[in-house]
Amino acid sequence: METKEIKDLEYLRKLMSLYLNTLKPPSDKTEYYTAEIKLLHYGELGCVITNMLKLCIVAMDSESQQISKTIKSPAINVALILEVVLQLFPVDEFELLSEINELLIADSSNIDNK
Repeated sequence: METKEIKDLEYLRKLMSLYLNTLKPPSDKTEYYTAEIKLLHYGELGCVITNMLKLCIVAMDSESQQISKTIKSPAINVALILEVVLQLFPVDEFELLSEINELLIADSSNIDNK
């Protein structure tokens, strides 16, 4: 490999270590990556799961804009669900894409100038 290609590859590896944080690589023999959700305790986990299920019920039954009266606490805590979604949102990975894009733009302008 040429020196520039080696430097680019090393830089790309450095970027990957800095930015690819949302998914953790498989640590066992499975091929599945893991995403981490931070919760205070099992109670909060229970709230997240029940609120997601309630949201799905409302989404599936478009005629009824509320949860059945048989459910103990029919209110949906949308903020809690959105907090979980934000934890899973790959912000670092988008920053990596920006860095790669800038690298490719700089590289293509160098090629065009030759």
